[in-house]
Amino acid sequence: MSIEVGSPVPGLAAPISEVPDPVFSQAMVGPGVAVKPEPGSADAVAPIAGTVATLHPHAFVVAAPGGTAVLVHLGIDTVKLKGEGFTLHVAKGDVVEAGQRIVTWNPTEVESHGYSSVCPVVALDVAPEALSDLREDGRVEAGDALFAVSG
Repeated sequence: MSIEVGSPVPGLAAPISEVPDPVFSQAMVGPGVAVKPEPGSADAVAPIAGTVATLHPHAFVVAAPGGTAVLVHLGIDTVKLKGEGFTLHVAKGDVVEAGQRIVTWNPTEVESHGYSSVCPVVALDVAPEALSDLREDGRVEAGDALFAVSG
């Protein structure tokens, strides 16, 4: 069975290797795709349907019923902002639909603090071979397919 993973934000899709953090660019937490978000305030949405397994202002994990889990990280080193500029719309343990609003944030504000706003979208605990149909370039809207995960 395969799960389609949608973009959490509108922007430009890019290879995960372009993320300016080795934990993501070297796929240490898992394979995926990066999205360089559009400037201005935006909603980050659930990339898949499932349960919110982890929730921080700057990052979240949604786990599908079959066990596939997807991490969305809003910017790099944004944990240092201590939640400033991020508004949560769900709670850990909530069941969400793909495309449901999770966090409102502002990539421009993140960059004004000197951090990258790029968003790694990563499939956790899977081998790179589990991903297919990777979209690593071009403009995407929130919800557009970035890749599929076979589990």
